[in-house]
Amino acid sequence: MATLLRRKTRGPTTTLTFARPDKRNALNAALVGELRGALRKAAEDDTVRTVVLTGAGSVFSAGADLASLEALQEASPEENLHDSEHLAGLFEEIYRHPKPVIAKVNGHAIGGGAGLTAVCDFAYVAEGAKIGFTEVRIGFVPAIVMVFVRRKLGETAARDLLLRGRLLPGEEAAEIGLVARAWPEDELDGAVEDLTRELARETSPAALRLTKEALAQTGGMGLSEALSYATRLNAMARATDDCQAGIAAFLEKRDPPWKEDGGRSTSP
Repeated sequence: MATLLRRKTRGPTTTLTFARPDKRNALNAALVGELRGALRKAAEDDTVRTVVLTGAGSVFSAGADLASLEALQEASPEENLHDSEHLAGLFEEIYRHPKPVIAKVNGHAIGGGAGLTAVCDFAYVAEGAKIGFTEVRIGFVPAIVMVFVRRKLGETAARDLLLRGRLLPGEEAAEIGLVARAWPEDELDGAVEDLTRELARETSPAALRLTKEALAQTGGMGLSEALSYATRLNAMARATDDCQAGIAAFLEKRDPPWKEDGGRSTSP
């Protein structure tokens, strides 16, 4: 049985809970590995439509744990590179996951914990929680998450967060777009459940997968390259089973199949 991560699937939603409350759900190599494995399982499970990440106890994640930080002082360059690649792989798997990934930020999210919120498709945060990239305050560099934060916020806001290393209240994090929305703590669970239900019933699984892929691919393209990619994707999307079924349902004034069957895709 996993001691670092709890995986629970109910209906079309898989919830992955960081289960290290005594360590403030800090990230280490074992937890990162378990997360990556659980994300792959969710990607391969056709009954899963959304993935929720959250923390056990009162903290979402405090970033790297003390043992990991101490190990950095003794690790070889090759070991540090392997560990960095392991963490970067987790962030990329979340960012490129074929299904929407939602961060339910139930408490403070710091360093790598804040990084997890930044790479998710949606982040709902409790109003009392604080979020921040504090790496520069301990002489470290938020190098990996910087790639995603700049895409999400633009350079001005990213510089303010990453160079100052300050903690943002949940409400301010929502105002600048780092998270989708801040909620009163007693409303957070219900808000996330409403979002997962909406995504499962109202949106096409195939269209979500292709839209996420396009968002990831076009971010670094120039205008002509992005338009060329988008044109090919537009043409390909028209031939998918979900698009054909969705258009037919719209014209016939009935529900599309994913709404009728609770979120299963008609596309392979």
